[in-house]
Amino acid sequence: MTPITETLTLESFLDLPETKPAYEFVQGKIIQKPMPQGEHSRLQAKLCSAINQVAEPEKIAYAFPELRCTFGEQSIIPDIAVFRWSRIPLTLSGRIENRFFIPPDWSIEVLSPDQSQIRVLGNLLHCSQQGTELGWLLVPTEESALVVDANQRVQMLTGRAILPVIEGLELTLTVEEIYSWLTLI
Repeated sequence: MTPITETLTLESFLDLPETKPAYEFVQGKIIQKPMPQGEHSRLQAKLCSAINQVAEPEKIAYAFPELRCTFGEQSIIPDIAVFRWSRIPLTLSGRIENRFFIPPDWSIEVLSPDQSQIRVLGNLLHCSQQGTELGWLLVPTEESALVVDANQRVQMLTGRAILPVIEGLELTLTVEEIYSWLTLI
């Protein structure tokens, strides 16, 4: 997507009304995310469900789809932002906050056909620099996954490779299994 080059501060950006598709504030630029399509939506829904089925009952973590996360002078919307239960921002009454001003513990992106792989990987690296433990970039056209660890090392996984998850979460998924969710017959 083409960035909007108008000069705005992060605070001014956050005061703007939300749009669909949403805009992100990355390195001082406003960039619109592409509207999710079929494969993207399916992978996002299945992953949120798989993670939350294991993580939520034990209060380990929670996977949020399309949650705005503002931290490190940027405001991004990972396709899935996973927060450890103890780090989910709460109000004084114990309700979940609407705005998250901390990086996720695990950030998952599904690359859309018209999205820049470098830009999305840049968001994952930004997350890692700010304390995110794990990042995934799923690339459906190649049935592969780029994994970013806490030290900003990037590894490509394919086929029967088991994808890493955040510590304490008992979830085993292979790259092949994730992409099998796209076949409905």
